Amino acid sequence: MGQDWIDILKDSVTRPEQLLERFRVDIEPIKRVAEVYPMFISRYYFNLIEEVDDPLWKQCVPSPLELEDPYGHEDPLNEEVMSPVPGLVHRYPDRVLMCVSNSCATYCRFCTRKRKVGKPVINFSDEIYLAQIKYVKENPRIRDVLLSGGDPFMLPDEKIEFLLKKLRRIPHVEIIRIGTRVPCTLPQRITPRLCRMLKKYHPLYVNVHFEHPREITEEAERACGLLADAGIPLGNQSVLLRGVNDSPEVMKELCQKLLKIRVRPYYLFQMDPVKGTYHFRTRVEVGIKIIESLVGWTSGLAVPRFVIDAPGGGGKIPVEPNYVISIDDDKVVLRNYEGKIFIYPQAPLREKVVVPAHACVR
Repeated sequence: MGQDWIDILKDSVTRPEQLLERFRVDIEPIKRVAEVYPMFISRYYFNLIEEVDDPLWKQCVPSPLELEDPYGHEDPLNEEVMSPVPGLVHRYPDRVLMCVSNSCATYCRFCTRKRKVGKPVINFSDEIYLAQIKYVKENPRIRDVLLSGGDPFMLPDEKIEFLLKKLRRIPHVEIIRIGTRVPCTLPQRITPRLCRMLKKYHPLYVNVHFEHPREITEEAERACGLLADAGIPLGNQSVLLRGVNDSPEVMKELCQKLLKIRVRPYYLFQMDPVKGTYHFRTRVEVGIKIIESLVGWTSGLAVPRFVIDAPGGGGKIPVEPNYVISIDDDKVVLRNYEGKIFIYPQAPLREKVVVPAHACVR
């Protein structure tokens, strides 16, 4: 099957000097950034970069702009405030997020948890995991658990199974989800052995992270195929990134390529206002225009939901193009994807039916 994923990981690019192996670039500014926000790039992903400052370079190589962000916040989604036990975030009524790993195969420069990347504040242990699981067990409203990190697939198979087995024994936990970027940045990690184990814990869902069409390689297709063949539905979460995927053409190509490898475009996130990421942020109108360029022009399966994760912990809020021009008691005036106007007749308002007291109701 080729080189083992652990060997590939050992050969990762972790120092700015290693960039000089393939590229001519001034590494002094990069060094200054890496001292604040560490760098880590899997050798596999590094080899996908074609030139300095291309869409893949921007995602993983430190930029001096990271130190020039006057607007961002360390924890814009208030995860720390909404964490009743270490590593667990409880924002929505019926679901929780469990951070279970500090490690990633590649450090994304736009990470929502940039404050923690390369400098973990929690040393995950069975004690921490069991405290998280105890919280889930004691809260019967929780029906959906998302494993996140870091990247859960950076854990050994045995540790992933430990978590899945414990969670699956809780009667009110209906589904388990795993958020991962390794099918994109280290697809060799997705092995037949891992997938055989995951298959035992359905219903299980995996959300992957591809941001650009060039990330959809033969290796990525193989990894997603193994997961899909194990019966795991795959959804993709992209972040709208300036200079990476902020054009209708790029996003359309990405979404269509995802469907070809059996991954359903799920979310397109407006960039969170994270400290050190301002240079990636676009206007919200850019995302709306991208959705408009997809709706009707390609299959509905290829259209992700554009959302803003509300600052302060308000949760994901859908942001859609406005196709409803007006609405009243009689009709709805609509605009379609071509800009043509259509009228949909409303159902009549139903008056309350009063049943006489003497009537026989069967």
